[in-house]
Amino acid sequence: MALTSSAFWFALGSIILTNIVLSGDNAVVIALAARNLPKRQQKRAIFWGSAGAIVLRIVLTVLAVKLLALPYLKTIGALLLVYIGVKLLAEAEEEAANHHQRDGLWPAIQTILIADLVMSLDNVVAVAAAAEKGPPGTTFLLLVLGLGLSVPFIVFGSTLLVRVMARFPVIVTLGAALLGYLAGDMLVTDPVDAAWFERAMPYADVVIGVLGALIVVVLGRWLSWLAQRQT
Repeated sequence: MALTSSAFWFALGSIILTNIVLSGDNAVVIALAARNLPKRQQKRAIFWGSAGAIVLRIVLTVLAVKLLALPYLKTIGALLLVYIGVKLLAEAEEEAANHHQRDGLWPAIQTILIADLVMSLDNVVAVAAAAEKGPPGTTFLLLVLGLGLSVPFIVFGSTLLVRVMARFPVIVTLGAALLGYLAGDMLVTDPVDAAWFERAMPYADVVIGVLGALIVVVLGRWLSWLAQRQT
């Protein structure tokens, strides 16, 4: 029986492990978006954001091959990640200056889901490859089980990061910079320009990634400075 075979359990373990390794960026954005909510709403944002990340990854994994071949999809995703990183950092700087909490569960969840959708585009290929190692006909079941069982790990990672960010505010800046770096890496792997970057720029993923991180940090702090001047 497929569900009791060693191949099934090996594939399930591979999916869980792969998803845990690849979910660090999801935990970062969940923590960034939820860090300044009231405690009760913070827990709800982390839970629903984590659950949303898993559901999105299941859907994207099923459609992975077709989606990742679409031109400009990664470029659009990269721009969205830069926008989210700048927005979160600017809000964090403004909140730190004004010493107040934002009370908005739904806006936080929306930000988490959009970022998860974008960041999951690259991750789904590895998860899909792990699922295909299982017995025939079990791929979708493996995806649902493996990704679903990974929810507690993302929730734990997000909760831990929220506490660390509260104690060390510089982690917020590093988290926003990470989103910028991921945006740069995503940009250079878009089917439209991947070949050009490979020919024209050695280590393009690192160079453009670092540039993306700098753009997010500089823009985020500049927008925060402008907002504080107007108050």
